[in-house]
Amino acid sequence: MSGFFQVIPMVFQAFIKMLINPIFWIVVFFISFQYKRFSKIKKDLFGVKSEPIWQNTLLATAHGIIGGLVGSFLMILVGISLSNIGIGFLWVLSLSLMFIHPRFICFAYSGGIIALSSLILGWPNVDVPHLIGLVAILHMVEGLLILIGGHLGAMPIYTKDRQGRVVGGFNLQKFWPIPIVGMLLMQLPSNGLVQGTVSMPEWWPIIKPAMSNLDNAFYLILPVVAALGYGDLAITSTPKEKSKKSAFFLTAYSFILLSLAVAASYYSVLAIAAALFSAFGHEWVIKIGRRMEMKGESIYVAPDEGIMILDVMRGTAASKISLMSGDIIKRINNMNVDSSYDLGLAMEHATVDIFEIECVTRQGKYRRVTMKKPHGEPFGIIPVPESYDRPQVEESRGGALTRLFRRFRK
Repeated sequence: MSGFFQVIPMVFQAFIKMLINPIFWIVVFFISFQYKRFSKIKKDLFGVKSEPIWQNTLLATAHGIIGGLVGSFLMILVGISLSNIGIGFLWVLSLSLMFIHPRFICFAYSGGIIALSSLILGWPNVDVPHLIGLVAILHMVEGLLILIGGHLGAMPIYTKDRQGRVVGGFNLQKFWPIPIVGMLLMQLPSNGLVQGTVSMPEWWPIIKPAMSNLDNAFYLILPVVAALGYGDLAITSTPKEKSKKSAFFLTAYSFILLSLAVAASYYSVLAIAAALFSAFGHEWVIKIGRRMEMKGESIYVAPDEGIMILDVMRGTAASKISLMSGDIIKRINNMNVDSSYDLGLAMEHATVDIFEIECVTRQGKYRRVTMKKPHGEPFGIIPVPESYDRPQVEESRGGALTRLFRRFRK
């Protein structure tokens, strides 16, 4: 293992170079625009401001750096080479598939298609085990990022559940800039000398490269930048619970896929299984997650008595008294509150800036708290939808090409 200890400072050195590379910060800049867009949508839907954009961007960047470090060491441990995996084809095909459906922009689909095309048609000529290994590692990193931050900044929405009712929920949308250190497999120069080489264990690399004569080759450390995204919907579970479930299934998928990639590097007959599982396994993860979410009972539904909180805005009067999503407000200053209209009346009729609020927490505990709110200052809650509310978000009907085809058929 001494070789790996020698590689560690080299990885950190390449990683730091990427952090000061303008390309990385261009990616951060574009991601900040995504968070700005979500903030505007939240304001348009509910008339409230979301968390400051710079907070979401910095947090996503910090998490992305953590994920990039983990991914870098995983790629080096496994021995994935970026030399002959068709990175250009991956990007072009992913962006093209987006026009069929937004979720198809994922490398799992484009990687599986390119691998199958290479195996069946012979074009493009790519190293399938290393290509599938890259897809697996990136999804391992994504699973980690979803676990630690997929639920943060979830946007409250009104949507329909499986019974057709308008219920509350959360749209989970996250983007992370990923600085990552990969490797290129190169042929030794004619003089056979390369400075700064490190002797690695005999069992390394775990994924065997297609090159037959490894004695005449060396790996070059290469810093690259990527971006990962996550989108999901939480209706029958809280955003945190939903993120945990998504992270579990995605991590299980990535471990199975990586195992298939390793096996395919030794037994070429398994390469087709790895390519198929890359796309269909990822689709299965999405389908099973959606099915589990829709089969459960919706959480954010208007109660018979009181008004349920869907979300609480940071820094507002409601957040200062620790009101939380799922709490049910029963009375304000001894006035029953059973609708948004009642809530407005209770706030308007108060002669002082002190409010006595009686509520029941999501865990079923009774609370009685006193809140100070100057006149004109927002209370800071978004209630679950009531009978007259309409859904704001419905399931995506596909990308531009899919919608155009449906219109042409009609």
